[in-house]
Amino acid sequence: MKKKSVEKDPQYESLAKELRGLIPQLDSEGLSFLVEQAKVHIYNMHVDELNEAAIAEASKAEKTGKRGVSGGTAKTVKEAGFTIKGTDSGSSFYLHYRNDDIMFSGNEMIRLAKIVNGPGTDLEIRERLYNWLDRERKDIFALANMKDKFDDRLKNLAAVIKKNVKLRNT
Repeated sequence: MKKKSVEKDPQYESLAKELRGLIPQLDSEGLSFLVEQAKVHIYNMHVDELNEAAIAEASKAEKTGKRGVSGGTAKTVKEAGFTIKGTDSGSSFYLHYRNDDIMFSGNEMIRLAKIVNGPGTDLEIRERLYNWLDRERKDIFALANMKDKFDDRLKNLAAVIKKNVKLRNT
């Protein structure tokens, strides 16, 4: 969300003026809708900006031969079809699959790491992972086209998380 790009946009003032003129004609439901849409759009702009930075960082890391988050090799990650990259601060992670990325917060990635490193059979772990994703982050199913807990892509995702996101003992 670069403020400079908003200021340099020639349509910005015109659109802002038009919106201000429409506000008196709206009821509270209409205003609530516009506020919610604005928040979603601002969030999406922020995600786009972070994704661009992550892609640039990943490209730089590939050129310098750096490894993925917590030491997973690029070859292993690539074989599974997923790549996980963390930001320097560790506050967010990017899950890359094919040509798309999804951002996860540090807390979400910790939760996923706990699930895949938890006790149980492979199928039990995948079921817990699938259920958490279904409840909290359904966007992953659209990204990787996962159907159920038996899907090999879910198995690959679990393996990549397990290999690349290490939990610290506290």
